[in-house]
Amino acid sequence: MTNESTQLGVRTLPVRRIPAHGAKKSIPFANAIRLQESFTARAERKALVWLAARLPLWVNSDQLTLLGFAAMIFAGASYALARANRVGLILATIFLAINWFGDSLDGTLARVRNQQRPRYGFYVDHMIDTVGGLFLMGGLAISGIVDWRIALGMFIAFLMLSAEVYLAAYTLGTFRLSFAKLGPTEIRILLALGNAALWLYPDARIFGSPYRVFDAGGIAAIAGMAVMLVVAAICNTVKLYRTERLR
Repeated sequence: MTNESTQLGVRTLPVRRIPAHGAKKSIPFANAIRLQESFTARAERKALVWLAARLPLWVNSDQLTLLGFAAMIFAGASYALARANRVGLILATIFLAINWFGDSLDGTLARVRNQQRPRYGFYVDHMIDTVGGLFLMGGLAISGIVDWRIALGMFIAFLMLSAEVYLAAYTLGTFRLSFAKLGPTEIRILLALGNAALWLYPDARIFGSPYRVFDAGGIAAIAGMAVMLVVAAICNTVKLYRTERLR
């Protein structure tokens, strides 16, 4: 190692590593306030609590998380299958429903049983959402029912909006799960409706244009997420600026 830092007059201090066994005590973690204001939020909360209270004791939140992740992978594979066989659209709808069951119920089950693991749950859940989104958009791109560039655009917009949500959770203590009354459950419903429309009308175009149902839906989704990102970024930047105004 060179002596460059000494020559520049900068003294470098050794980095202290946090021992793995002491990480839980050393790193403070505050749960962010969850903001879920989607169309289905109220009914969904009641349904999830009802289901969680009736699940057998051998079912745990980790199993539900894995179920939701596997279902998202299979949903993407089903969309890829739809390129050759329309049965893939039906399978994709089924796996989206299974994904809702696992992905939405894992946290509720942990809360109902008072077995919350906030750091672990937050990290694992959203890493799985990111990887699952890649499989889903990848399957849509392969399917041919949406232009691959639109599928890529949706995934990029999803990643950017997710980054804003996670940063807001860290800096403002609010974790927003829905925008403009739309959350993950509404997205699954819209995908299922799109699947049904393609099953009934496989060659349908939007008002006689060359754009297919999923092309138009994908463009609308990209535009919507872009607007949500800009609005949220501006609002949160103003909040943080006012909170930490220089004096």
